Amino acid sequence: MTRQGDDRRYLEDLVVGETATYGDYTVTADEIVAFARQFDPQPMHTDPEAAAASPFGGLIASGWHTTCLAMRLAVLEGYLTDLVVVAGVGVEALRWTAPVRPGDTLRVREEILSTRPSRDDPTTGVLHVGIEVLNGDDVSVMSMEWIDVVARRPAADAA
Repeated sequence: MTRQGDDRRYLEDLVVGETATYGDYTVTADEIVAFARQFDPQPMHTDPEAAAASPFGGLIASGWHTTCLAMRLAVLEGYLTDLVVVAGVGVEALRWTAPVRPGDTLRVREEILSTRPSRDDPTTGVLHVGIEVLNGDDVSVMSMEWIDVVARRPAADAA
C-alpha cells in the first residue's frame, strides 16, 4: 500500500470494483441561471417563466452544469483528492438521465471499472471510472465514464 508519510494513491492501490459515494451539494436557482447565461443560454435554464411553460415544468440545470458539479465533487471530496492523476484523457457514455432542479442535493457514486499499466510509459497507467450523479431521492440524474492517466508507484516506494 502507501509508504508512511505518503497517503497519495497510485495505480497499484486501485481495486477494480471499488466504489465510493461522496458529496452533498445543493443546487440553487441563481447558480443554474448564472451558469446557463454564460455557457448554455437556453430558456429552460435561464428564464423561470419560459421554463415553467416548457415540457420540464420549471427551471432545470444545464447538463453541462451537472457535469461540472460532478467534477467539483470528485476534486474536492472524491477520488481525485488523493489520486496521483497525470491527466484526464476522456469521457465516455455521458448521459443526462433526469433533470436537476433548484434545491436538489447532489452526490456522486463512483466505481473503478478497470486499470491497466500504460503500453508506452512504465511510470503511468490508465484508469477507467464509472460516475453516477444522484439527487436527494437517489434518482440518477447523470452517468458517465472517465478515463484518466494515473501515476504508477515509484520503484523506490514499491517495496
